[in-house]
Amino acid sequence: MTAEFMLITFTLFLAGVIAVPIASRFGLGSVLGYLVAGIAISPILHWAGADVIALQHFAEFGVVMMLFIVGLEMNPKSLWEMRSRIFVLGGLQVGITTGAVLAVCLAFGLPMTVGLAIGLVLALSSTAIVNQTLREKGLLRSDGGQASFSVLLMQDIAVIPMLALIPLLAMPELADAVDMGMATVTGMAAG
Repeated sequence: MTAEFMLITFTLFLAGVIAVPIASRFGLGSVLGYLVAGIAISPILHWAGADVIALQHFAEFGVVMMLFIVGLEMNPKSLWEMRSRIFVLGGLQVGITTGAVLAVCLAFGLPMTVGLAIGLVLALSSTAIVNQTLREKGLLRSDGGQASFSVLLMQDIAVIPMLALIPLLAMPELADAVDMGMATVTGMAAG
């Protein structure tokens, strides 16, 4: 480990130790405290010449580990009982959000492929952040907490096809076909 990496790690931990109790004191939760700490020290680390981009891999590993812990805590029986909520509530949230954002993008004149990509991205939220916040507030076992968790699980499942679809949306051939299809639909609706 380099001295720079150790200094950055120490700075991050110190910022977390300071920011998390302050955020918790105001009832905002530890996740928001960590976010504020990161936002506050990022310009300082950049100014000091630290390689902040290299730390993203370290942070991504932390998120993966937290999701792994969430998976370990899940009971297959409770997942089976939540299946209708996962696919109905979660599916509706992802579909309606994607459609609404797509409609707004089309209204602003963006191509359909771009609007769909933006809609798919904005239909997702952070399971790690929301789950930790629900747990801290003691809401994870409530009906609203279970519904929120169901939507989060569906979002996590939906990421897999989204990761396959988004590169396809960047293909010029698909964009041309979508534009021709939209022109045909618009022409039929107008005529």
